[in-house]
Amino acid sequence: MATPSTPTTASGGGGRGSSSREGTAKAMVVDQISQAVQSTSNLLHLMQQSSPSQAHLMKLPKNLLAKTSTIKNTEQVLEQMPRVISSLDAHMDNGFQSYSKTLKAANSSRYIKLNSFQRNLNWQTNLQRQAKKTNCRSHFVGGLKQ
Repeated sequence: MATPSTPTTASGGGGRGSSSREGTAKAMVVDQISQAVQSTSNLLHLMQQSSPSQAHLMKLPKNLLAKTSTIKNTEQVLEQMPRVISSLDAHMDNGFQSYSKTLKAANSSRYIKLNSFQRNLNWQTNLQRQAKKTNCRSHFVGGLKQ
């Protein structure tokens, strides 16, 4: 009979180096599940051989062995998980970079428009000042001629 292992936890860090830890954690989980299934199956076989209620126990290994495909599917999902997480991480990075570039472009566009508006306003203000000066001179010069 197998002895239970100490439970382990895999940290789900966002870094790229965490895939080896995830792979190790996955391998440990798969190994523990396989050991548990094998130990339980062995125990049930022993019980079948020595138990008076063999008819009832005969169903248990079949039910347990029927779950083998589920265990294999779980193993496949766990094997794919690091790639899925890595792909999702890369996708999120691209999304954030794209958003950042779009935000910078929008702010730059606003700044350019604001800068252009400010130059036009300054230009109009200068024209108005020059027009007033010219108008004042013409009144002054015109007033002297009269």
